[in-house]
Amino acid sequence: MSDAPLPPLPPVPGVPDEDFEPAGPDMIDLLEADHAALDRLCARAQTEPAASDVLVATLARHLSAEEQYLYPAIYAVHPEGRAIAERELAADAELLVALQRLHSGVDEAALRSVTEHVHAHARRTADELFPALRERCTGGELVRLGNRVEIARSAAPTRPHPGTPSTPPLNKVVDPALGVVDKVMDALTRRTTWEEDL
Repeated sequence: MSDAPLPPLPPVPGVPDEDFEPAGPDMIDLLEADHAALDRLCARAQTEPAASDVLVATLARHLSAEEQYLYPAIYAVHPEGRAIAERELAADAELLVALQRLHSGVDEAALRSVTEHVHAHARRTADELFPALRERCTGGELVRLGNRVEIARSAAPTRPHPGTPSTPPLNKVVDPALGVVDKVMDALTRRTTWEEDL
C-alpha cells in the first residue's frame, strides 16, 4: 500500500481494506484513453469547426480530473512529487489560457498552441508520471483513483476557467459547481461536448 491520497472505502463486513479489490478501469488507463481522444480531436478541429467545441470540453474535463486526482497522487508517492505537480499545474495554467482563446473563436494560432500543449502534456505523463505511479501504487489503488477520475470528469466544467483553484480541496468544490453552470449553458446553446456526438 502506498501513500496515494485515496477516499475511504465503505465498510465490507469481514473484509479488511487491503483485501478489497475494487472494480473498474484504473486511472492511468482512463487518462491514456483521454490523451488518445484529445489527439484525435486536435486533428479533427483543424478541418471540422464543430470538433473545436468538443476539444475544449474534453480537455477542460480532463484537466479538472488530473488536477483533482493525478497530481495529488504523484505528489504523495513520488520523492520529487511536489516539483512534478507544480510543473504540471503551471503547464495546465498556460494550456487553459490557450484553451480559452480557442473557445472564444476558432483561431488557427490558438488551435496550434492547444495542440502543442496537449502533445507535450501526453508525452510528459506517459514518460514520467504514469510509470512512477505504476511502480509506486497497487492495482487496487489505481482502480480506486480511476473510479474517482470518472466521477470528476462527469461533474467537471466543459469550458476553460483560468484562475479558479487548481488544487484540492477547493477545486473539488469549485469545479463541480462550474460544471453545473457550463452544462446548463451547453444545453441552452445546444453545444456539442462529446466526441461521439460529432
